[in-house]
Amino acid sequence: MIKALFFDIDGTLVSFKTHKIPQNTVEALKLAKQNGVKIFISTGRPKAFITSNLDIIKPLIDGFITNNGALADINGENIFKHNICKTDVDKIMEDAIKFDYPMILMSRNDFAVFNHKPIVEKIFNLGLNIRVDINTIPVEEIVKQEIMQITAFFDINHEQILMQNMETCVSGRWSPEFVDITSVNADKGKGLEAVANYLGIGINETMSFGDGGNDIPIIQKAGIGIAMGNAMPGVQHHADYVTTSVDDNGIFNALKHFEVI
Repeated sequence: MIKALFFDIDGTLVSFKTHKIPQNTVEALKLAKQNGVKIFISTGRPKAFITSNLDIIKPLIDGFITNNGALADINGENIFKHNICKTDVDKIMEDAIKFDYPMILMSRNDFAVFNHKPIVEKIFNLGLNIRVDINTIPVEEIVKQEIMQITAFFDINHEQILMQNMETCVSGRWSPEFVDITSVNADKGKGLEAVANYLGIGINETMSFGDGGNDIPIIQKAGIGIAMGNAMPGVQHHADYVTTSVDDNGIFNALKHFEVI
């Protein structure tokens, strides 16, 4: 019996086409909640980037795994935290200066854009409907905090070179334009495990949904890992079940298939 559901946001709960949660998905989550199932968000976004498009399901949410699994909170209480070590933060910043690419540095509650370039707004403001041109703090201030995640705008070839020298970090990519870098101890799957332990439920009683490369750890870890129909083939390969797309009742269909609703 499934007791906890974990949902990625972009391309899973929220449509890339409309930037909204389909009404069919909202109804499915309400039915699951009525059946006593707990509902968690598992996202690459930090809390500061979880925008109003989740407001419609906010009363249903029991907790969050954010920053690609660097943080996990249940009812406002932090149960899991792994920040990037200061040495590696400095190393990535030096690399960004040398090769002239922008980054977004994210702490628990704040974010700052380093070496700002137009691609940051192109991807986040326009592509993801996330305003990174407001509510930022100075880079000088964010580096005094624990950095949970760095989103760096470079291609996969540079990623492979840089990560060879980042022994305490891992990278996760769900866009060809940028990569998310976190502590080696952080991924969505580890976040799910921490939540399950906190709740006192078995991993086999969990179900996760995702569509991007950063969802693979949680799809593999969950009792039932589900890939959206719009997920990349490499993600679908790791799933126990592939449902239809986010815009084609994917979450509703999967929850119905597994008799969660």
